[in-house]
Amino acid sequence: MNTKIRYATLGFLGVTALYTGAWAYFAPREWHAGFPGFGMSWLPQLGPYNEHLAKDAGAMFLALAVLTAIALRSVRNNRLVQTTGAVWLVFNVLHLGYHMQHLGMYGTRDQVLNVVALTALVLASAVLLVPVKSVKSVNSVKSVKSVTAEGESSCASR
Repeated sequence: MNTKIRYATLGFLGVTALYTGAWAYFAPREWHAGFPGFGMSWLPQLGPYNEHLAKDAGAMFLALAVLTAIALRSVRNNRLVQTTGAVWLVFNVLHLGYHMQHLGMYGTRDQVLNVVALTALVLASAVLLVPVKSVKSVNSVKSVKSVTAEGESSCASR
């Protein structure tokens, strides 16, 4: 995996978290009535408006946005990025699982969009689990190869 893919993936997840989190936390009633936006509304079918639940969801997404922003600033840090990916993956797999069980309450377009959007988030989360080869480890491999090659050539000359 290269860092450009990590930047793009973290950016995608960060923007998603910031969009959802800010809307849910600072305008919870509007979020419940109009999420995901773009003329669609996916939440009222799942139950009545609950300000506490909406604000908690918003706070959780904002926390994910902060974690993702920190990982974005340290994109070469495998442990941090993989931990961020694992956190997102747990949430997104469980979130997708819930919605897969409740697709019947939506029309065909919204069913397809739910599955596509939530699956994309699962895949993006999983991508972050792939480590980036560090420059140090690549140079170490080259050093080992050159030492091995030197050893083989000195053995061959004997």
